[in-house]
Amino acid sequence: MLNGVILGGIIIVDINIKIGGEAGQGIQTIGSVLSRTFVRDGFYVYGNQFYLSRVRGGHNYFHIRVSDHPIYALDEKIDVLVALDNQTIPEHIEEVKEGFVLADESIVGDNVSENTVSVPFTEISKDVSDKKLFSNTVAVGAVFGLLCYDLSTLKKFLSETFKRKGDEVVEKNIKAAQAGYDYVINGKFEGICNYNLNPQPTKRRILINGNDSVGVGALAAGVQFLSAYPMTPSTGVMTRVAAHADDFNAVVEQAEDEIAAINMAIGASFAGVRAMTTTSGGGFCLMTEGLGLSGITETPVVIFLGQRPGPATGLPTMTEQGDLNFVLHAAQGEFPRCVLAPRTAKDAFNQTRRAFDIADKYQIPVLILSDQHLADGLFTYERFATSDLKINRHLLEDRFVGSDYQRYTITESGISPRAIPGQNGALVVADSDEHNEAGRIDQTTGNRIRMNEKRLRKVDGLTDEMQMPVIHGIDGADISLIGWGSTYGSLAEAVDILNRDEVSINLIHFSDIYPFSHDTVSLLDGLNTTICVENNATGQFARLLRAELGFEVSKKMLRYDGLPFTPQSVIRELKGMGVI
Repeated sequence: MLNGVILGGIIIVDINIKIGGEAGQGIQTIGSVLSRTFVRDGFYVYGNQFYLSRVRGGHNYFHIRVSDHPIYALDEKIDVLVALDNQTIPEHIEEVKEGFVLADESIVGDNVSENTVSVPFTEISKDVSDKKLFSNTVAVGAVFGLLCYDLSTLKKFLSETFKRKGDEVVEKNIKAAQAGYDYVINGKFEGICNYNLNPQPTKRRILINGNDSVGVGALAAGVQFLSAYPMTPSTGVMTRVAAHADDFNAVVEQAEDEIAAINMAIGASFAGVRAMTTTSGGGFCLMTEGLGLSGITETPVVIFLGQRPGPATGLPTMTEQGDLNFVLHAAQGEFPRCVLAPRTAKDAFNQTRRAFDIADKYQIPVLILSDQHLADGLFTYERFATSDLKINRHLLEDRFVGSDYQRYTITESGISPRAIPGQNGALVVADSDEHNEAGRIDQTTGNRIRMNEKRLRKVDGLTDEMQMPVIHGIDGADISLIGWGSTYGSLAEAVDILNRDEVSINLIHFSDIYPFSHDTVSLLDGLNTTICVENNATGQFARLLRAELGFEVSKKMLRYDGLPFTPQSVIRELKGMGVI
């Protein structure tokens, strides 16, 4: 049996593995080892995790999808379910239609069936190492046994991973993996293997999640200062930048709170370095006054916001697109801002680099909206191209900086030439009160109008360079899904499935959220039935389309249970709506 679908006469590999267990049982370790081994062997992997907000216990899982074609979403069917606790089998057995359940004998209990493969993980681990420490590696070997998959890449990966811990640790891990493999393929379950999964010869690819892509994108953009207070699901951006800070001459500061974090970033930016801060919804609440400070002082700053279901602590480790309205209206007063929402990890890399350029060019705050689904989602790509990257700081050249320099010079574009304090002897004055062109407090009505209009004129230029949404699927379709941010993978795959079934449907997906490109309204007005799909309860993006463009969607598809859409859930909803 080969798990996959047939497209144009070509069989596409499509295998789903889910590892379930309690927090602290090594679910991520097994998932990471499996994912990275498959990627090294030329497969595309998409992975994500569900975890509760606790250090130990509860029911968590890691889902891996393996294919020989690019994939950006999870599938609801499971081919191999690895159960590390008693809750995994009853919780997920309905997802295992034609696949296998792999579990320690102590867990299987009364759940024995012809598709149950019980392997004594702990006992095998003790046999090869005198310790139960290597039980997870036994489980990894058993998974490869079930897939009839060659162990050579896994052994090499284990050697490299545990090299720092010494030869004995490397040897015992390899023995554990081999023993788990042999138990399934040569022992009690000989002949059960019926998958056909072979390494794919290709050049090496990378496996990267959304947070790491934002961090790498920031480094590629020349970030020199990042300040943040750790908060799920955004913390990974800070740790990624911190891991490479020395190599890129950057400073990462863990602030005492989010108020300090954003003000540190603004201060660093005022002093002349590219700066960003990262947070989640609750932390952004504390940053709103700083956001306004960036607005009136026209100090560039990039703010990464990893959304999670609120209000308050809400569901801190789950996903939602519930903060769009918040970021659009946060802080008092009126000032220009830009909001970007990457759709994939690669898009996160590119949009983060772009965010710094926009912030510097227009001297405004730029917000990057992500969520747990994108932050933790693992994507497979060719290495990102970086050789042609250029950094433009949009700063005034020394030869144009004189003693008469004024930080807030009135211009037609609204963008005042920006010099760095001390540059060529210039005095750069800024004030959070309304100020005149020189940066001095000025409360006269005429000055207020001139400065307010100057700042708001930047929106015209910003709108000119905002990118149009991508269109996925057939042109001129009868039905158009409209989405934004992290929903891209599931919606695009749902469209692909339905197009194969000759349903006339496509996807209009936004990554540039605010302001919209000038041409957006003409694109939307040419659509037929439109369904806005969002991970929130009130249809915030549909409301934005109506408010900004006067465009009313035909229907909304909303999910707000803390889980992401899947291609299958989208199709079920469309059928339930009666539109397909």
